[in-house]
Amino acid sequence: GVKLVESGGGSVQAGGSLRLSCTASGLPSDDSTMGWYRQGPDKQCELVSTVSSDGNTYYADSVKGRFTISRNNAYNAKNTVFLQMNSLKPEGTAVYFCAADKFLDRVPDGECWTADVHYWGQGTQVTVSS
Repeated sequence: GVKLVESGGGSVQAGGSLRLSCTASGLPSDDSTMGWYRQGPDKQCELVSTVSSDGNTYYADSVKGRFTISRNNAYNAKNTVFLQMNSLKPEGTAVYFCAADKFLDRVPDGECWTADVHYWGQGTQVTVSS
């Protein structure tokens, strides 16, 4: 089956940095987009960033210029994606979920589980203190 394993969450002060990683195995297609959603205390799901199999990226306006997504598609890297998060803000406190599917779209309203996404990681907590 498909498995997405995340790591790299934690606690940091505002202005600090964290790097998340996610390794996917068993994806049915080499054409999958991978990325990150986050869900904060208000339970609203936000699509943070995505990277397609050919390297096209998307960033939410709230993270542009501060977050960088990258992807290693080498055969032995098993579809690993990284999210480098710099200049973190307290409003970035959330559970960050790695996701993979042919397309990853924004969630207009509601929690992340309502998104039309086939494959999810278990989530990693990021806490940013002021």
